[in-house]
Amino acid sequence: MSVFKKALTLLIGDTNDLSYLKMPKNAAGLKKLSERELIQLESNIGRELFGPVPQGHRREFFCLDEKTCIWYEEYKDKDGKQVSATTRYEIQGDKVLKAQEGARYSYLDGGELNNLLMAINLYYERVMRGVYHLDPKTRQPL
Repeated sequence: MSVFKKALTLLIGDTNDLSYLKMPKNAAGLKKLSERELIQLESNIGRELFGPVPQGHRREFFCLDEKTCIWYEEYKDKDGKQVSATTRYEIQGDKVLKAQEGARYSYLDGGELNNLLMAINLYYERVMRGVYHLDPKTRQPL
């Protein structure tokens, strides 16, 4: 069993069928919202997963689908220069590819992989409850 699959199994249980990680885009009461509006609602939850967003910073974290998550951060450095960074995480079989601006690609391992897996699990639970008002385990209305 791969390291990724082992870690995911420890966090969320059975990994044979990951279809439950798909976000229900047509949950009751949300049918009129666009996909972009739903992503924004999800990101409002995701941005806080790694702690409070510092004053003057903009942070976004959301999952586009069951295999792709996006992290975006924007702020002004100590010299007042605008800094921004976008990182895309792609689940590729038993690995997670980290793609950053400037054609920097690497596969996650160790603590960084564990942190991402925990963040995705927490994101899923909070988004299911906070945006879609569904129990994350049963997908039944709360």
